[in-house]
Amino acid sequence: MQGQLARRVRRGGCGNVHFKRNATRRVLTQSDPESRIMKNPTNAGFEQDYNAQVAVDQASLLIVGYALSNHPNDSQEAEPTLQAIPSAIGTPTAAALDAGYFGPATLTACAKRGIEPYIATGRDPHHPSWQQRFSPLPDLPPEDASALVKMAYKLKTALGKAIYRARKCTVEPVIGIIKEVLGFRQFSLRGTQAAAGEWCLVCLAFNLKRFHTLSWA
Repeated sequence: MQGQLARRVRRGGCGNVHFKRNATRRVLTQSDPESRIMKNPTNAGFEQDYNAQVAVDQASLLIVGYALSNHPNDSQEAEPTLQAIPSAIGTPTAAALDAGYFGPATLTACAKRGIEPYIATGRDPHHPSWQQRFSPLPDLPPEDASALVKMAYKLKTALGKAIYRARKCTVEPVIGIIKEVLGFRQFSLRGTQAAAGEWCLVCLAFNLKRFHTLSWA
């Protein structure tokens, strides 16, 4: 089984309470003090959010693990998300993650489980030239090269390109369906524990819908 870790999915953590913010003032909500102000990657604004995670199986597009925290970035999120995958399912052989996960914590979480990580080292251009697409593989980095350099090289190999490319048709559709089809864009409950339970129900709802689709395949 090949596992895929999703990028973070941020949801409004303060229910129906909305606060206006600006770049110079950080406002903490009184209705949910466990949520945190996080930057919205879509419009560069700031929202009161939780950081929700999913691990998605590439073959079936089923969610095999979920996690939720109030951390503003994903550098520490691989460990709890991988930990959430039931042992009965097995351990994925590889995981594709975006650049926000890159760091010692993610590399350690994957290494101790025998998972080969494929983590973006930066933002790639959306429309690379044909010279960039078909450029020859660079020389193998030396043994003492940094983890960042080694990862960048691994992503340029044929296997690395194939695995990371699959992330766009594995994790992204799941997140899109949760948002657009299930209509889940904001938590109704407050507090980390309650929001995590709500996120669990959302993941369960997605899997039931996916199982129904697979049953007709």
